[in-house]
Amino acid sequence: MNVSVEPAADLFAEKLPSIEEIRRLSEIVHSSESNLLAFGKQVEPHLADTPPQALLATGIGLYILGRNAEAVERLEKAANCKEKFLYLGYAYRRLAEFSRAIGSLQKSAGLGADPLSITLEKAATHRQAKDYEACQKELEGCANYKNVSAEYHYQLGRVQEMQGLYEAATENYQTAMELSPDHNRAIFHLAYRCDMAGDENAAIDYYQQIASRSPVYVSALMNLAVLYEDAGQFDKALQYVDLVLECHPNHRRAILFKKDIESSKTMFYDEEKEKKKTRKNQILETPISDFELSVRSRNCLKKMNIQTIGDLLNITEQELLSYKNFGETSLREIKAILDTKNLRLGMAIEEKQLAALEEGVDGITSVEDEGLANKSVDDLNLSVRSRKCLTKLEIHTIGQLTRTTEAELLGCKNFGVTSLNEIKKAVGSLGLTLRSLD
Repeated sequence: MNVSVEPAADLFAEKLPSIEEIRRLSEIVHSSESNLLAFGKQVEPHLADTPPQALLATGIGLYILGRNAEAVERLEKAANCKEKFLYLGYAYRRLAEFSRAIGSLQKSAGLGADPLSITLEKAATHRQAKDYEACQKELEGCANYKNVSAEYHYQLGRVQEMQGLYEAATENYQTAMELSPDHNRAIFHLAYRCDMAGDENAAIDYYQQIASRSPVYVSALMNLAVLYEDAGQFDKALQYVDLVLECHPNHRRAILFKKDIESSKTMFYDEEKEKKKTRKNQILETPISDFELSVRSRNCLKKMNIQTIGDLLNITEQELLSYKNFGETSLREIKAILDTKNLRLGMAIEEKQLAALEEGVDGITSVEDEGLANKSVDDLNLSVRSRKCLTKLEIHTIGQLTRTTEAELLGCKNFGVTSLNEIKKAVGSLGLTLRSLD
């Protein structure tokens, strides 16, 4: 599946390739390790060149190679043109210098860059800066491209997804795909949303659409492998991991994941243990609406966002009674329901506190770290597999994660060394660690 660089545009030709040709060149360069190395060798001899055209071409080349600070240095010295400021905007965005990125994109528009493309790139920049209000404002400015521009619907879907508006995001990804069937990024995020919604078959279909195309889309191949491994189809999972390794022989996640898949083939499965766990989960996931409660009790629980039996185990009597209009009568109703299941209010909280005391170790203990402890694990930007496993383990915050041991994580079905290393690296980047039993 390796794709050669040769048929792509020549960045160092007398005339600079179009922006679309450069985008395609970047895709091909990153489709394999050999292409990346070959392109690096093409760029290197031109780094000593100082004419304005050479500065522009090498600046763009360095950006494609991911050498963003060097790219900025070269591009700043190039002659002013729409391409210079467009790629300066891209490089500044990668460096998280979002204000400079916006300024450069605006200059690119002033020198003739496509207004819609620039507006959407500015929206993407605000989104990455987590300035969702500014992002929405940019998108509102090109709302007349609704049902016309696939990229407009893709960018709208991305900001909606980051705001938790998953249904709206999914609809926009679908519209983008309908308008442009080869819009791989929209299809990738549509597949991801299907996976998160539990529709693995639809996710597989969408990922396969991307996987069948060239150049290689590594993230789609890896997510396909995860889905097939989850489904116990280990040979298919290995097939897609091998496709990644064919183009990227040193891809660390693929190497580790391949070992996980091979180990899964011989993994012992305790059916009785899993049945007990399933029965317990079924009880905890039982909706409160399944029980006969007074209108007052039902309304109070609804306002408190308590929807299942499991939610009741994470709240105390005092917390319930402190809620407006929730009295002793309602409390007795709730306790009677839990008694029939041999459960009680606050039970989950007590178990967590007891476990923490027995181990005597807490990943985050200082007052300064409390804010970090309450942050969502979504902020760690983990892979699909790792995120799904944490959801199964009911680990929602970084604080909960640091109170978990490696053994507890590895005890989750389909959670392997690849996911463990990814989580350890993400937690380590915050100066934290998983809980140790030593």
